[in-house]
Amino acid sequence: MGCRAFVVFFVALFFNRIAGKRAFGMHAPFDNVILLLLGAILSRAVVGASPFVSTLTACLVLVLLHRLLGWVSCRSHRLEALIKGEKIVLFRNGTWLHQNMRREYITEEDLLEEVRIKANIDAVTTIKEAHLERNGQISVIKQTDSHPSWLKLAIV
Repeated sequence: MGCRAFVVFFVALFFNRIAGKRAFGMHAPFDNVILLLLGAILSRAVVGASPFVSTLTACLVLVLLHRLLGWVSCRSHRLEALIKGEKIVLFRNGTWLHQNMRREYITEEDLLEEVRIKANIDAVTTIKEAHLERNGQISVIKQTDSHPSWLKLAIV
């Protein structure tokens, strides 16, 4: 089993190089699927629960499929939205979008907590928009001051 683990380690590194940085770095659902499946399949190769070459071949097929779907989704917005999903607007211009929030099981308090932690904002009045991104994180766009202070001074 030690020899199998040694070989699988280097094969996994090789597959990591083939899959590219996005498969192991971005952690969107599309990318998490390959992590989960590769871990499950490669573990079978290490413990000898399945034929060694067959498990490595299955992993190679998954990595190549991930690359192919990534390549195709870069060229087709429709397929990209189907595979990777789309961002969901949770808050816009002072309005809570409760229908979107319910669909994603996010409460106002959940959103406010993320805003306080990530954007250092304590009031929603300073938020222009908040989105639930495709990778599950919440992003915040702050309101911009339409009249900069230097302009106010010049007008007065």
